[in-house]
Amino acid sequence: MAHSEPPANSQIQLHQGSSSSSRKPRILLAASGSVAAIKFATLCQCFSEWAEVRAVATKASLHFIDVKALPRNVPLYTDEDEWANWSKIGDYVLHIELRKWADMMVIAPLSANTLGKMAGGLCDNLLTCITRAWDYSKPMFVAPSMNTFMWKNSFTERHLMEIDEMGISLIPPVTKRLACGDYGNGAMAETSVIFSTVRIFFEREQSRKAANSS
Repeated sequence: MAHSEPPANSQIQLHQGSSSSSRKPRILLAASGSVAAIKFATLCQCFSEWAEVRAVATKASLHFIDVKALPRNVPLYTDEDEWANWSKIGDYVLHIELRKWADMMVIAPLSANTLGKMAGGLCDNLLTCITRAWDYSKPMFVAPSMNTFMWKNSFTERHLMEIDEMGISLIPPVTKRLACGDYGNGAMAETSVIFSTVRIFFEREQSRKAANSS
């Protein structure tokens, strides 16, 4: 693990525990290879003050993430962990265990490349293996980040339609001066917006479930 060592008997630690109504929400935060990943540590900090958080980073995203700035209580999993934790039949499969553990997944930033992989069902790294194996009765949010012309590309429109049909919720990008110097739509939503969107959704769902069970 890139940020901290996995706990002993981590197969049990990851996904067993009390019901979601009697504990903190479990949020799986993931970053793909966009320059907006420089904000990933801040996003993890926001969520870790409210929820139990596990983080996943693609190899490309690690170029931008300051791993040392991640909260100490947020383990970071990478592609190397996917393979290092399995050696024989009976060992746990990391992307399955993370899917079981999480109540919700948030991918921020979502790059054009990872968006295309998700829309096409490709799964060649830890992040996309989780999305391919995801239980879509549980929420997933994505916050895209890409150049304006990539955002306007017809492939992006098709890919967004595909993931929308899967039940994935979009947190739209915003218009601003981009890291590449262009001005236009495509910048990842502010971390505060991502956090508040997810938290409000989760708390509304919890209230709805409580009302239906009363």
